Amino acid sequence: MRAAAILGLGCSPKNLVPFQRAAPHIEWHVGVPAATDKPDVILLFGGDGTIHRHLHALVQLNLPVLIVPSGSGNDFSRSLGLSHMRNSVSAWRAFCSGSNNIRNIDLGAITAMPATKRTADPPTHGESPKYFATVAGLGLSSEVAARANSMPRWLRGHGGYALTAVPSIATFAPFPMKILAPDDNQNWATRSDAPTIVAAFANSSTFGDGMKIAPRAQLDDGQLDVCLIRSISPFKLFCLFPTVYFGRHLSMREVEYFQAARVRVETEYPLDVYADGEFACQTPVEIGVQAAALKVVSPTQ
Repeated sequence: MRAAAILGLGCSPKNLVPFQRAAPHIEWHVGVPAATDKPDVILLFGGDGTIHRHLHALVQLNLPVLIVPSGSGNDFSRSLGLSHMRNSVSAWRAFCSGSNNIRNIDLGAITAMPATKRTADPPTHGESPKYFATVAGLGLSSEVAARANSMPRWLRGHGGYALTAVPSIATFAPFPMKILAPDDNQNWATRSDAPTIVAAFANSSTFGDGMKIAPRAQLDDGQLDVCLIRSISPFKLFCLFPTVYFGRHLSMREVEYFQAARVRVETEYPLDVYADGEFACQTPVEIGVQAAALKVVSPTQ
């Protein structure tokens, strides 16, 4: 059996040692494999940003991927039950012993739309989407992600998201936003058009290194979980912020939560959309789900 290892920032071949010891018969290649020379499995060492940057290639290769949490933010690996390297080593041993512990999961897909595209136009097809594994968002969450990305890597991994959120909460203003979702006849219908602070479109439950913005999200249900935080005073938003870590914000009247297979997002002026903590594009966008897009090696029960 052959394996390829993709090493993210701060990782080196030394990170492979526990996996090499667990399966000494494996032939290793370091780097993204070529489509013409596929291995049997890929090990990706990194956090959400590293995963995000390689998602398109991983989808194209269509190989099982084992995530080894090694980044400043590891929300995706936690959603798979791989909170620590030891979890990944255990899943690796099971895979190498023939346990067939492979799971097909969904990915989110963002398609940027021309600014002239009208609400009444049909869904966009043909454009190459940008995939994401965890959560795509705009508003306050994008501003916080941008600030966190400017921090040193070690600080991002030790509460950087929360540190940047506090000053952002005091100054961020609600923005006009329209969200459309398909109706029963698959025509676009307005689902929300209220001033909004945060708009999150979730494939998995957490982002921002543990914030449970979409506590009901599942990786294999073919749906986005949409969480909207409406216009709210800075003081109340500051009080709401800690509850998001436990998924207790859904009961607040300023929070709207629903599921949709795809949505269209339009804003008064272009706003940055971040996905997996990385800049993706600007509005207007269509965001949907690509079902069973990625094969992952998962922990055994």
